[in-house]
Amino acid sequence: MSTVALVGAGPGDPGLLTRRGEALLRVADVVVYDRLASPALLDLARPDAELVDVGKAPGRAAMSQEEINAVLVDRALAGRTVVRLKGGDPFVFGRGGEEAEACIAAGVEFEVVPGVTSAIAAPAYAGIPVTHRRVSTSVTIVTGHEDPTKGTIDTDWDALARTGGTLVILMGAGRSREIASALIAGGRPPTTPIAAVRWGTRPEQRSQRSTLAAVATGETTIDAPSAIVVGEVAALDVGWFERRPLFGRTVVVTRAREQASDLRARLEVLGAEVVELPAIAVEPVEFTVPELSGSAWIVFTSANGVRAFFDRGLAPAGLDARALGGVRVAAIGPGTADALARRGVRADLVPERFVAESLVEAFPAPAAGASTRVLLARAEEARDVLPEGLTAKGYAVEVLAVYRTVPAAVDAGAVERVRRGDVDAVTFTSSSTVRNFVAAVGAFADAQPVVVSIGPVTSETAREAGLRVDTEAAPHTIDGVIDALLSALPPGATGSLET
Repeated sequence: MSTVALVGAGPGDPGLLTRRGEALLRVADVVVYDRLASPALLDLARPDAELVDVGKAPGRAAMSQEEINAVLVDRALAGRTVVRLKGGDPFVFGRGGEEAEACIAAGVEFEVVPGVTSAIAAPAYAGIPVTHRRVSTSVTIVTGHEDPTKGTIDTDWDALARTGGTLVILMGAGRSREIASALIAGGRPPTTPIAAVRWGTRPEQRSQRSTLAAVATGETTIDAPSAIVVGEVAALDVGWFERRPLFGRTVVVTRAREQASDLRARLEVLGAEVVELPAIAVEPVEFTVPELSGSAWIVFTSANGVRAFFDRGLAPAGLDARALGGVRVAAIGPGTADALARRGVRADLVPERFVAESLVEAFPAPAAGASTRVLLARAEEARDVLPEGLTAKGYAVEVLAVYRTVPAAVDAGAVERVRRGDVDAVTFTSSSTVRNFVAAVGAFADAQPVVVSIGPVTSETAREAGLRVDTEAAPHTIDGVIDALLSALPPGATGSLET
């Protein structure tokens, strides 16, 4: 049965989406989304889902509310499952009630999935508790932008001024000066603390702390979209989000999209804004796994190779650990070893330095009378260091290409942002990411951002391409890349603005 789900996306941090919201997003045929919904949430949608942008901005609307209602109803009546992804909570100044009414009028089944409202989350991410036992025991949430077509004004600012406690105003940035003046006229002291949290819970969050008087006189200006907090709690600062080590920093991740999510998530936990610019895509190649029983070793040079070998080695079910019984296994580094461990295979050999040269050095000489056959599972195009080095040690090496890397389609907006230098750092995790990144981006318009390389081979490729390598991961792992970033980028500009 086709339905419409009105899903609260939360205020921006994709981690605040509810489990029910995620489950519905993953199966939706159509996702109708707002400007305030985190773009990262769209990655949860099926690749073939229709994505409809109806985002509104001050002075501009991609669609009128009536048109949005029509999209929801028409898609549902056509037999499609629709998710209406709305910033914050659908029923807290989100016009979700109107969309629900449109569904009822058309006979369309619907459900409502509450979301975390910015009225609570944005102050929390700025270190402002909206209630505090010693400061404020009540909170009132109001809108600063009423529907001009209804002919009446519901918000009684005089009454709100007298009520006391904490006042949270959503969608009030454009009228902040007028609102502050009204609250002062209603009896709130001009010295009353006020805080505004713009883009709350997102990497670009910025918080201001001021007073009603400064806002009323125009000394402090507030930009949309902001959650505005009025009351003594606005002077409190138990901040945590804006104090994360990479807060205010923008980092470009060039890994293949299939691999980028883990690195992206870890950087976002550290406070960074992440721009995904996947320079490569991983494609399968046709191959047949040879008989392994006569092999001495099988060598894996990447987690991609592990996935390709096991998942596509024996269609349709793939291989499992039993296929390697009696064969010793080497991994070029801990990331590859971890990928093997997830398949139930423990690597017998991992070199101290995670490059091909070190793996050749660590490889033992063939045992007398034992098999010298080595199967090397790797990318279609790769350096010949391993096959040549192992051959020189007396092994008979058979190269098995299990995948290929190709240039990925890139987002033009992300390319332009990187080209003009509107980022702090670019990470490279392989030589192919370097080559395809340079082909897509070309020269930087201004100063080059910090470049972090995963290891010496990638670094050399970057230098050959004309890039300055500022730091190299040690160890040559994703953990090492993150540590290198933390060392290369001092804490970014704080989001707090005292005005």
